[in-house]
Amino acid sequence: MKIRFFILCLAVTFGFIGCTEYRTSYSVKVASTYPADYKGQPFADEVYKKGPQTIPGRIECAYFDLGGEGVAYHDVDPVNHGSGELNLLPDHQRPHATPYIWGFRKEEGLDISYTKDFADFNHPNFFTPATNQLYIGWTADGEWVNYTVNVLEKGKYKITALYSNEPKTIWFSVDNKPASECKLPMATGSWHIWNQAEIGTITFREAGLHLLTLHYNAGNNFAYFDFEPAGH
Repeated sequence: MKIRFFILCLAVTFGFIGCTEYRTSYSVKVASTYPADYKGQPFADEVYKKGPQTIPGRIECAYFDLGGEGVAYHDVDPVNHGSGELNLLPDHQRPHATPYIWGFRKEEGLDISYTKDFADFNHPNFFTPATNQLYIGWTADGEWVNYTVNVLEKGKYKITALYSNEPKTIWFSVDNKPASECKLPMATGSWHIWNQAEIGTITFREAGLHLLTLHYNAGNNFAYFDFEPAGH
């Protein structure tokens, strides 16, 4: 994969749309099973320009692909209930964050928010996330989200999740084929009480660029997933 150009349209305060070009440069072998007809692109904006997220490594849930509803994700309604709704309220624009964080991807339909002092850090957590950790939430049955990932080495990986709330089952597919079913191990007791735990494994049969899809139902917030070689 050669140099790609991303055109993102950003709403500005004067009521018109301005377009900004974001350029990322990377050279990645495309796995033979990568869907040739996939229209999404790895996330990039004025801050994040690293190209596809890598495995082994951390997949940040809020850095899902560009492409919109039905391509990069499926959400049951078009409103971003975090960045595009809740975080428009002044008291949710926390002083420890920035407009970039509280308005992150506000034009997208997938729901995104970030960890806040009065919601996520005013009580004990099973695992304490970073301040301003972005996450996807307001989850509903049958939703999914795509990540173009660069797998550096084929093989079996263990998956560790940073999540909150219910002990639900989630699923991953690779290049549109079922690849892993994972059980979140415990209820945390709240949307804003976080836990980090190993939840299962997944196998990538070749290195290179893959389409990783997270499938989930209602009941959780998801911040990130760590993929580490199994047995390490």
